[in-house]
Amino acid sequence: MRPRLPDDGRLAIGLDIGGTKIAAGVVDAEGRVTDRVPAVPCPSDQATILKSVSVLIEALRHRNPGVAAVGVGAAGLVRWPEGRVLTAPNTAYHDLPLRRLLQEATGLPAVVENDANAACWAEYRLGNSAAHMAFVTVGTGVGGGLVLAGRPFRGRTGIATEIGHMIVDPHGTERCGCGTVGCLEPLASGRALGRYGSAAAAAEPGGALAALADGSGRVTGEAVSAAARAGDPAARAQLERLGHWLGIGVATLVNLFDVELVVIGGGVADAGELLLAPLRASFARYVTAAAHRELPAVEPARLGPEAGWIGAALLALDHEEEDPAGGQ
Repeated sequence: MRPRLPDDGRLAIGLDIGGTKIAAGVVDAEGRVTDRVPAVPCPSDQATILKSVSVLIEALRHRNPGVAAVGVGAAGLVRWPEGRVLTAPNTAYHDLPLRRLLQEATGLPAVVENDANAACWAEYRLGNSAAHMAFVTVGTGVGGGLVLAGRPFRGRTGIATEIGHMIVDPHGTERCGCGTVGCLEPLASGRALGRYGSAAAAAEPGGALAALADGSGRVTGEAVSAAARAGDPAARAQLERLGHWLGIGVATLVNLFDVELVVIGGGVADAGELLLAPLRASFARYVTAAAHRELPAVEPARLGPEAGWIGAALLALDHEEEDPAGGQ
């Protein structure tokens, strides 16, 4: 059953600080988007990121004077509830006390959460709802979150559910950006899809994928997905390859947590059944005791690219209600 959302008139600003852009908007306690601003490029240095975030917050507060809290979904490892970003991809900052800085700058209660955890919470509250659910986002990388017994699962310090870094192929050759060989992310992400597509283009110079390659022979994951939707067999084979690895990852999640629903989001998931069908087949093959259990549904996400900042705003309202003083 989807949780009841109180209509109490409170508003929160949500921000999604990713590797390439910062998106923001305002959400009420029912999850309705009441305002949004155009996304801006995400700078690589700490000072400029903080300045961009401050400008977005002030613009939204000016238009929405009833804002009661600020929530941020940030890419990277984030300690909860401290809101300290320990490390983040594609940025120069490390060990950033972002929650404290936001509260000092705005005078508002704030929460800072991992971006995939925030998107997971938005899906749980507003999209696909189950008391025990897993969320896997497949974009440039692979991330995710968990809701167990109706509550976000963060582990001891908040950095749990780094789904992209579960080891699925320890004897493989693809090294992850984290430095480890065998992670799910370099096998099942948008970057992986581009790498698969580039190899397929090189193997078939006269094929549709080769026609999509740039001057260096590189094919993007987006191009592979578009070719697959247009019916190209080689492109569809690459999505099947991606789905195979994702299915292994999903099977591991289900083996560990026995969730009743798995939601697949992120840009690569826009391929729909071209990805989900092989993912489900691989999942059913590798999950423990498939013939003796009720397998969870594997469904596409419903909220799209705004899920991160919507979930962050909802978490801010939830936390502000639990802890009105905004304490750590």
